[in-house]
Amino acid sequence: MTALSAPKGLSLGQKKKAKDIFSSPVASAFAIVLAVVWTIPTFGLLVSSIRPERDINNSGWWTFFANPSFSLENYQQVLFVGSGVNPPLFQYFFNSLAVTIPAVIFPITLATFAAYALAWFDFKGRDFLFFTIFALQIIPLQLALVPLLQLFSQGLVVGGVTLIPALGITGTYIPIWIAHTIFGLPLAIFLLHNFLRQIPRELIEAGRVDGANWFTLFTKIVLPLSIPAIASFLIFQFLWVWNDLLVGLTFGAGSKEVAPMTVRLAEMVGTRGSGWEVLTAGAFVSIIVPLIVFFALQRYFVRGLLAGSVKG
Repeated sequence: MTALSAPKGLSLGQKKKAKDIFSSPVASAFAIVLAVVWTIPTFGLLVSSIRPERDINNSGWWTFFANPSFSLENYQQVLFVGSGVNPPLFQYFFNSLAVTIPAVIFPITLATFAAYALAWFDFKGRDFLFFTIFALQIIPLQLALVPLLQLFSQGLVVGGVTLIPALGITGTYIPIWIAHTIFGLPLAIFLLHNFLRQIPRELIEAGRVDGANWFTLFTKIVLPLSIPAIASFLIFQFLWVWNDLLVGLTFGAGSKEVAPMTVRLAEMVGTRGSGWEVLTAGAFVSIIVPLIVFFALQRYFVRGLLAGSVKG
């Protein structure tokens, strides 16, 4: 077979060689070592969170095994007692839930409908609109924070003319929801659009022949098939919003009623670097929910990442 007629992509020999490399004992040992090294800081965080304050200040967490000392006082202090004028972390935990859940649902809902329209509806300017949405991913969110904050608090005034009045929503969850929805939509639409394009056209056409309208096709065919992709983005968006500090600090730091947990964690260590014992406990509390979400949706996450990678 000539070079002009050779099939594109890797040959069977090259694929087998690549598979042997990644499945070799050396590659497996490297992956195990990398996983252990990656886990060590989290394990040290857990050990420090259950040590008394005097031990944390006087020795490293690895000395726990030579001289073990166990205490849940750090968790009790950070969760239920609080410090100074700041309420306990328990309240901020519910603030994070109130921020994260809507900030995940809103972009997924909007992106699913938008991706469905861009993938299957024929209208003028569809490709231009899709590439414009894709290009929005390169805009740093830091550039939009101050304009958004001014819009929410002061409205939009151009040349002395008020185009958008002050919305009066500062100090509530709404600005944080809007900001996370705006920042999450481009990636969500891009991922879901690419997934929906993999649905066989014959399946959609068969539904249209049977008399189903576009909304029925969406609810009965497209949406059930899109669960892996939706779950994949759900994990990404949930982890992003839950662990976010910048947006929460910009729109929620002025009100303890809406500030997420990350804002409180950043305030735990004072200017002199004290309070590490409560910071370790608070940080470990903050990662429990993301771990539960990830492991609960892990099988959908893997399927969503692999969707469209293999044809046939």
